[in-house]
Amino acid sequence: MSPASSSTTSASDPSSATGPTSTSKSEIAYQWLRDRIMTQTYGPGYRIVLSAVAGEIDMSVVPVREAVRRLEAEGLVEFERNVGARVALVDKGAYVDAMETLGVLEGIATALAAPHLTKAQLARAEETNQRMRVLLADFDPHQFTVLNREFHTILFEACPNTQILDYTHRAWAQMTRVRHSTFSFVPGRSKESVEEHQQLLGLIRSGAGQLEVEMAARDHRWRTLKAYLSRQS
Repeated sequence: MSPASSSTTSASDPSSATGPTSTSKSEIAYQWLRDRIMTQTYGPGYRIVLSAVAGEIDMSVVPVREAVRRLEAEGLVEFERNVGARVALVDKGAYVDAMETLGVLEGIATALAAPHLTKAQLARAEETNQRMRVLLADFDPHQFTVLNREFHTILFEACPNTQILDYTHRAWAQMTRVRHSTFSFVPGRSKESVEEHQQLLGLIRSGAGQLEVEMAARDHRWRTLKAYLSRQS
């Protein structure tokens, strides 16, 4: 190709010299983020850090911000002052149903498991709750949720009723599909949650009755639901 034809090509095709336009970069960022939201790589409640996304797909923050605004208009992303952008709950009705169901199942599973929990298991639960307490100082909703599930699993895993135990695990799996972390939406609930864990451990250690343990575990789960619904209203 002659120098002249090469020059002509460059002039007629600006992208060959300057790379993708801002519009195309915004589209790339939009498709990249939307794909991760729809596959739940970024689950409900996941905080979208613009600079981190921009760095991962090698572009400036501007087209990423444009993509997030487009996703917000579609209802896939929520934006909150002083928090930023995060993945919205895809189906709030499904979340409420999942939380109510998990509260009932986890409550009875924990109550039935309580007499069978060993000192070692209770110590593990206590240590997990302390790790959650440490996270309060530099809050990470994802890690807090992981530890929260670990804490509750320790308490209900000894449930002798295998059907209830199976249903409880299924309820947790359903909850995971519905949302990434409720604590992303109501971070203030985290401190209350840790204190309620401590109270639940105290009931179990004191040999409290089955109904008292069941209601404490159920109400603990439902308080998180109520906190979320209150925040949304």
